[in-house]
Amino acid sequence: MIIRKLFKFENAHIVRGCTTQRCSQNIHGHSYKIEVLLESNYLDHGQMVYDFGLMKQTIKELIEAFDHSITLWSGDDTLYVKDMKKHSTRWVELPVSPSAEQFSRVIYLMVERVLSCTGMVNGEREVKLHSIIVHETETGYAQAFKEDAYNKLMGEISLEKIIFSQQVKQEWKNPKLWYALLNKELIINPKKV
Repeated sequence: MIIRKLFKFENAHIVRGCTTQRCSQNIHGHSYKIEVLLESNYLDHGQMVYDFGLMKQTIKELIEAFDHSITLWSGDDTLYVKDMKKHSTRWVELPVSPSAEQFSRVIYLMVERVLSCTGMVNGEREVKLHSIIVHETETGYAQAFKEDAYNKLMGEISLEKIIFSQQVKQEWKNPKLWYALLNKELIINPKKV
């Protein structure tokens, strides 16, 4: 069975090298919709694949790191990246350009790490990430599956190369969340949310 949870955020970026000049040469923003699709052959004690309330914890917090932020590509012009960080307290730096396609791959890897580090406490079993859908506009989206997230032909993504601004990290319930996930520390789900 597959379940799906929708998250939203506002974000600005430049997608260098794309065909559309407005997108490749100008900072612009989108109202993103992110769909996280989880799957399992089992149901928990509440007869759910995974409680939506649990998805509003760590997964939501990581996705909302992009809200009202500018997303930067570490391969962009050094002066541009430095200036954007200088003039914005909320930013995320990625090892790949922030296209919808790359956003879907990055978020896939982030959510997959959350699930692999999560200690389930309500009978959840074999909960896996099916895919991530990133709606950049009302009419355009990208969907990433596991094989896409790890496809080096699309650019290598290492979670260790994703950098969140100090402001983003301070707004998390646990400011060391990203450090814990990078070090694959166990995060126990709450019994009640």
